[in-house]
Amino acid sequence: MTNSIALNRTNVRTKTLLTVVAIISAVVLPQIFHIAGLASGLGAAPGAAFLPMQLPVLLAGLLAGPIVGLIAGILSPLVSFTISGMPSAVLLPNIIAELAGYGLVAGLLWNAKMPVFGKLLIAQFAGHVTKAVVILFSVYAIKNTAVPTSLIWTSVTAGLPGILLQWALIPLIVFRMQNRKSGHV
Repeated sequence: MTNSIALNRTNVRTKTLLTVVAIISAVVLPQIFHIAGLASGLGAAPGAAFLPMQLPVLLAGLLAGPIVGLIAGILSPLVSFTISGMPSAVLLPNIIAELAGYGLVAGLLWNAKMPVFGKLLIAQFAGHVTKAVVILFSVYAIKNTAVPTSLIWTSVTAGLPGILLQWALIPLIVFRMQNRKSGHV
């Protein structure tokens, strides 16, 4: 077996593992936030504020590329909905589009020669724009009034703590993982 074939198999295994870990994390983290919300009397507010599904999807894209990010972004909400019923069926298409946007764009920037924080900002913007486009299409093209257009802005403002948390954690995690991969830990 040649070295390139062995390397490709290792790469596929690593990316598959990272995809599975991202999906599991994107399903488990929101449950932790929902439990904390129920225990504290805040309901779903901690999940809406801290955006726990986004973190693993953004990391998957930034660490392993666009296919891993896209798959994690699409499958995470589907698996979560299948297991827990969350996000709700009404919000599911919007969340899938948003997370797919985050994962795909973060992955497309995976090897870009720019700071991780810049990649993260671009991916966050792309995810929000993708979600906005899906909501606007849903409301104006197919006349679905179940999701109001105000959700475009309110989800951003409600999620500011999560965005700030992503700004703090994701560059550190990516830096740590990249240094670990290169043996500089």
